[in-house]
Amino acid sequence: MHLAFLNQKGGVGKTTLAVNVADAIARRGNRTLLIDADPQGSALEWAAAREANHDATDVPFPVVGLATDFIHKELPSLARGYDCVVIDGPPRVNKVSAAAIMASDLVLIPVQPSPYDVWATDDIIELIEQARTLRPEIDARFVVNRKIAKTALGQAINHALIDYPLPVFGSQICQRIAFADTATKGQSVLEAVPNEPAAAEILNLTNEIMELFDEQGRIVSRQAAQQA
Repeated sequence: MHLAFLNQKGGVGKTTLAVNVADAIARRGNRTLLIDADPQGSALEWAAAREANHDATDVPFPVVGLATDFIHKELPSLARGYDCVVIDGPPRVNKVSAAAIMASDLVLIPVQPSPYDVWATDDIIELIEQARTLRPEIDARFVVNRKIAKTALGQAINHALIDYPLPVFGSQICQRIAFADTATKGQSVLEAVPNEPAAAEILNLTNEIMELFDEQGRIVSRQAAQQA
């Protein structure tokens, strides 16, 4: 089960989602690896913050830096022994992004409720469509992230994405201070604030993600659609 969080626009919360979803999947008992494919190394910084604030043995999942355009070739050996690999992609569309898509079963595209964010998805969608010529089973979906509750933009985002050729996850992640507070300590929201809305939103999104895979960790949604 290989997931990648990708979008050419920076600041959409790819690392926040990658870290928290990786933790949620690991808490289900899955051996999980987080790959930092962003040259800025934000996920690696999260791991360093965790090491500085927690016992060395208290590691929910390892984080490995791999910001190269050979991810799809190196991943099989790296992923050996893991049930799930989560890739935190770079903040722009390039060869690393293309390799991350080729390495993935499911590509998640975080989008903030902003027309600029929606327009910025065109290039990553084009890369996904190119990758599907070689691997037609690759699934891809939008994730509404950093939504500001009870605002017109927040309510209109699904309508703005309706003309795009990818589904939108029903679960939406709101702009919450808990995500920033926990990241500075190398924690996830499920670990630090399990009873707060941020944790519930991550759990809901993770549940939707897991429903797309069978018990062997194979993506089933596009296969089913193609057979229908």
